[in-house]
Amino acid sequence: MGHSLSSFPFFSLYTFLLVLPFQTFGSSRGLDGNSDAAGICAAAVAVRGYECHEFDVITDDGYILSLQRIPQGRGGGGARFPNRPPVLLQHGVLVDGMTWLVSPPEQSLAMILADNGFDVWISNIRGTRFSTRHMTLDPSTPEFWDWTWDDLVFHDLPAIIEFVFKQTGQKIHYVGHSMGTLMALASFSEGKLIDKVRSATLLSPIAYLSHMTTTLGVLVARAFVGEITTIFGLAEFNPKGEPVSNFLKALCTDPEVDCYDLLASLTGRNCCLNNSTVELFLKNEPQSTATKNLVHLAQTVRDGILSRYDYGNSDFNEEHYGESKPPIYDLSKIPRDLPIYLSYGGEDALSDVKDVETLLDNLKLHDEDKLHVQYIKDYAHADFIMGETAKDIVYNQIISFFRNQQ
Repeated sequence: MGHSLSSFPFFSLYTFLLVLPFQTFGSSRGLDGNSDAAGICAAAVAVRGYECHEFDVITDDGYILSLQRIPQGRGGGGARFPNRPPVLLQHGVLVDGMTWLVSPPEQSLAMILADNGFDVWISNIRGTRFSTRHMTLDPSTPEFWDWTWDDLVFHDLPAIIEFVFKQTGQKIHYVGHSMGTLMALASFSEGKLIDKVRSATLLSPIAYLSHMTTTLGVLVARAFVGEITTIFGLAEFNPKGEPVSNFLKALCTDPEVDCYDLLASLTGRNCCLNNSTVELFLKNEPQSTATKNLVHLAQTVRDGILSRYDYGNSDFNEEHYGESKPPIYDLSKIPRDLPIYLSYGGEDALSDVKDVETLLDNLKLHDEDKLHVQYIKDYAHADFIMGETAKDIVYNQIISFFRNQQ
């Protein structure tokens, strides 16, 4: 898939670079790229014959998040599943919940789960196109974008999981991809949400990022560790904006960066993507995030540890955390009896095998019968979400894993 530097797909594919794959941005656009102010249900779910409901969830710091529910299978099917366990799907950075819905129903994890007796919920974190509201802040102001993935751990995820738990009265099966795995791992290490989560599925998990094999990813991470906010002068990182465009063009002058095959160079060589699905994805992505959030992700690349946001000054850290260095998320503190299904790929340039091995080392004391690890040699970052073979290779195994936790 070659694209010129000025093409829209270039910017979409670029998003993969920042450590998480599919993320969304921009004006309200339906699944086919048409204007659609009604939300994800109308744009991508109801049109395929599935019942779908929209909800607003308010975080304790005032952000209003969009949440979708697919309570049953296509055409109201699924009567043989009277007790439908809830599953929460959490996307990564620079995309939103539409990520789970760009594939055909028979290849979409969200719809496959609904058809197999699960009550499916789709999260959209702050800053994505349907979650750009706040009780008091305006998204056009820097204050709205003053957050990192720490805030997703301590505010967004608890609000969403609490809401789903109250609505269903059941513990939740959690599924995260890329940054969605980071949010869960950090949360569980803090002992949060464990009483409301039945299991956790981690696809292309990222916690440690020191071994990314993408030159462009490393270059960008280095740039963000620097004073990127002074370069852009923006709190919002808008992948379609001129400052970001100029930034990317500058990076593409590096002879080791192939800006004409960004999907492969950033995510690894995905084995199993359908061109029409990729094109549909590109009509919906990428989306904005907080520049500060990308700086935090870049700190993880630089430091090789998983910690709270580093303000770069011991006094500032002291002010925020009561200590000179940001607190570390100790993943070895994740409860050992929490059922975890972890799936990663041998061709993934973002969730590199060596970094996943570091994560698994942190889980080495986990109860053996509670930790299920799947390694797929030919899979890269995007295959887990849009791969044509994902249903047979990954999703069916996830369903079996869920059913064994009942």
